[in-house]
This record gives sequence, C-alpha cells and structure tokens, in this order.
Amino acid sequence: MDWSHYRALVTGAGGFIGSHLVERLVQLGADTRALVRYGSSGSWGWIDSSAAKDEIQVFVGDIRDRDSLRRAFQGVDIVFHLAALIGIPYSYYAPLSYMRVNAEGTLHVLQSALDAGAKLIVHTSTSEVYGTARYVPMDENHVLQGQSPYSASKIAADKMAEAFHLSFGLPVAVIRPFNTYGPRQSSRAVIPTIITQALTGAEVRLGNLNSIRDFNYVADVIDGFIRMAECGEAIGQVINIGTGKEVSISQLVTVIAGLLGKDIRVVSEDERVRPSNSEVERLCAQNSKARAILQWSPQYTLDKGLARTVEWVRGNVQQYRLGTYAI
Repeated sequence: MDWSHYRALVTGAGGFIGSHLVERLVQLGADTRALVRYGSSGSWGWIDSSAAKDEIQVFVGDIRDRDSLRRAFQGVDIVFHLAALIGIPYSYYAPLSYMRVNAEGTLHVLQSALDAGAKLIVHTSTSEVYGTARYVPMDENHVLQGQSPYSASKIAADKMAEAFHLSFGLPVAVIRPFNTYGPRQSSRAVIPTIITQALTGAEVRLGNLNSIRDFNYVADVIDGFIRMAECGEAIGQVINIGTGKEVSISQLVTVIAGLLGKDIRVVSEDERVRPSNSEVERLCAQNSKARAILQWSPQYTLDKGLARTVEWVRGNVQQYRLGTYAI
C-alpha cells in the first residue's frame, strides 16, 4: 500500500498510542492529520515533543461535540479512532463521563466518517471488553462482560461501530489490543507505575498481584493498526492483537527488578484493588486471526520491550507525578 496516496486522521493523537501511530503514518508518507482534545493550555499532548510534529496537521476538538469534528474529517480517506477515556479506577467515580466520551463520542466519530465518505475507519477496542477469561487463549468470539463502567462503555462503542458497518455500509475494522505498554504511557497503567516507583525508591505499591495479563509492546500494536488499514479482509472483522503469553503482576515486578538490578519490596494497597466482582483476573489473547488475516505477529519479547520502556522512563521520570496514586 502506497500511503502517500492517502489522507489519514488519528483521533486521540496526543495520547500514548495515538502519538506513536501518527509518527508511523508520517514515516510511511501518509498525509497525516491528528485530532487532539481542545484544552485552554493549548497542549497537543505528546505531539508537542514529537520530532514529526511539523509534518502533522493538528486539529483541536472534542469527540463529544460532533460540530468540532467537521473540519478534521473533510477529505479524509482513513480514520484511526483511538480517542477514549481510559482509566478504569476513575470509571467507578464518573461512569457518565465514560459513556459520553467512549460511547457517544464514538457515535460522533462514526457519523463524521460516514458524512465525509471515508474509505475505512479502524476502531480501537480493548481486551477489557472480555472481562475475566472464561477460557484461554481468548478468541474474538469470547463473551463480552462489562466488569467496569469503562469496559461497558467500550462494549457500547464496539457495538456502535458494528452497527454502522451493518446498517450503513461504513467500512469499519475493529482492532482489539491486549495490554499495551511502552514509552509515553502514563502511570495509570501498571508497568509505568512499577518502573517509576522502583526508580525512585525501594518500595512499590500495587493492587492485585495475582492478576494475569497479555502485555504488548507499543511498536507491535502500531504494526497491528497499520496492517488493519492495509488489509481489505479486515473490514467487518474484530481482530485481537496480543502475544498469547501470560504474565502475572508479581512476575512483572520480578522482571522489572532484574532489569533495574535492584531489590523491590512490594506492598499491596486496598485502594489500588478493584471491587471483587469487577476485577479482571486473567487475559490472554488468541492471535491466530491476526496471524492469518493480517500476517501480524509480535516482534518484541517482554524483556526487550520492557528494557526499552525502562530506558525511556528513566530519562523522563520528571514527567510523572511521583508519590501519588493515579486513577
């Protein structure tokens, strides 16, 4: 696929994954647009410090306000929809915010893409929509379980994307990444939480140490996004992006401690533990569909990806609010 012939828009482009995606699109030669959330500070998120920022056309808006999307969507060929409210703990406090951003906001993005005549929209799901594994590895037919307001809002968004494809013929492909990590991720996620605390002290405060996840380095996930856009067979499909390998949080601490060359004392704090019925105990991807349809497979081992992440966090630790629990 010759990306120089396509105009691509990324919603949520100032965030962790979105900023990596716009940089990859620039590298591929696409006419790249970024939609970032309007704020009075004028910040474009991670795009502000990107070496590629001068090659990205940035639009400010809010997916909760359909009118603010109109200019960004004009003439767009491919839309990568990543904008979302993501912190699971905060969803217990503000469930309506999650429905407005993740469900209603996705509706506005889909309507805007349809109005603009977009050739494709890649909608971003999450492995959280599966809830605790009923079986492993988890394929795309696994039951959906709204175990948190966040996951419920993302299920609603996924189903709206499905409805626009089936009802209006909008070319939609749904990418479902399992836990993504890497440079630029906030301390709302467990890996930066562990690394920042371990770099600045001898104690790491966490929640459930026994939960199991399938961790994916951000470069592999970005490769999944690109392949979704390049593969016509992905339209109308939901496709997992995951390694198929399980890692518990306690094992993760051990690996990171080894990379840092230090002993880490772990303390489990009640405030960091999800309500018992809301805790997702186990996630592990079946990635055979991604391998077959997208010719995608992970290129980063956990050790390699964590080493790169540790290196980045070490050089940017001042950007984290240390000593606080980020929800």
